[in-house]
Amino acid sequence: MTEQSKAFLYQYLNNASPTGFESSGQQLWLDYLKPYIDEYIVDTYGTAVGVIGAGKAYSVVIEAHSDEISWFVNYIDDNGYLFVRRNGGSDAVIAPSMRVNLHTKKGVVTGVFGWPAIHVRDLAKDTAPKVTDLFIDVGAATKQEVLDMGIHVGTVCTFSDGLTEMNNRYYVGRALDNRMGGFMIAEVARQLKENNITLPYTLYVVNSVQEEIGLRGAEMIAHRLKPNLAICTDVTHDTQSPKYDKKEQGDLKCGDGPVLCYGPAVQNNVLDFIINVAEQQQIPFQRQAVSRSTGTDTDAFAYASEGVASALISLPLKYMHTTVETVHKDDVQNVIRLMYETLLALKGGEDFRYIR
Repeated sequence: MTEQSKAFLYQYLNNASPTGFESSGQQLWLDYLKPYIDEYIVDTYGTAVGVIGAGKAYSVVIEAHSDEISWFVNYIDDNGYLFVRRNGGSDAVIAPSMRVNLHTKKGVVTGVFGWPAIHVRDLAKDTAPKVTDLFIDVGAATKQEVLDMGIHVGTVCTFSDGLTEMNNRYYVGRALDNRMGGFMIAEVARQLKENNITLPYTLYVVNSVQEEIGLRGAEMIAHRLKPNLAICTDVTHDTQSPKYDKKEQGDLKCGDGPVLCYGPAVQNNVLDFIINVAEQQQIPFQRQAVSRSTGTDTDAFAYASEGVASALISLPLKYMHTTVETVHKDDVQNVIRLMYETLLALKGGEDFRYIR
């Protein structure tokens, strides 16, 4: 990883990009990507696409999603406390005592998810908090003071934790799901440019919005681009830490390589092609089986229009949808490498007829 790449990683991961409000993160991503692409597209809801080699007979997408889970202010009481609802798959259990940023037109307002002290709770009756139990304290004494800060119903809130490193092996922070994916596909584009690679097809480097509330950004852009092939990347669960059941959730481990997914949305010939690339290039990989869907943007591409041959390369991650999401540095580099080598291995017409 270059020093420029690492600086971008930290800037991009530490920026907030909540579902429906991804524009600042998308601008950071595009600014980094522009030297490595020929042109770009930003659609109506903010999905950003870098285009390399426009106008060729076949087209390929590499894709990640840019949005993160967050909260909406849903009610402000007379004493200045804020009550919330989810924006995406936010976890009420981890929220108490977390610091938050409230994103207003006047700037960021800091606050905390408050919680009654252990001394005043009946521990015998303690239960996991529900969303309706949560409240944010921004240091205000009245509702009007809150409103004067620029906070209103609909203001979006994100946890404030930033990216760190652990034991020189792991990246740790919020929103690695899936801005780490956005970083990885940008690195693929950078390497293609710096290695003077000319691909025999059009490449779309896609950073989709609104995945966390139903794959909506990918759904829109898939219909617009109509690619022949889509290779998506997202995170999947490391199942090694306590509280996971490997018989149910598989045996996946951070540090053991990218995860290749078997499931109905994954086109088998594309999957076999990627496995062959991994084996030839000696890139370590793991396998995962899913049931009805992958739960990622792969599903949106696979079933768009008349169907797009699609595959999923996942990054194993610990503690999903928390502020301490954790990925192994080696896995990040191996996902980048596997996507890059797969793109190089696609030679053109014969390969595209094969995957249909």
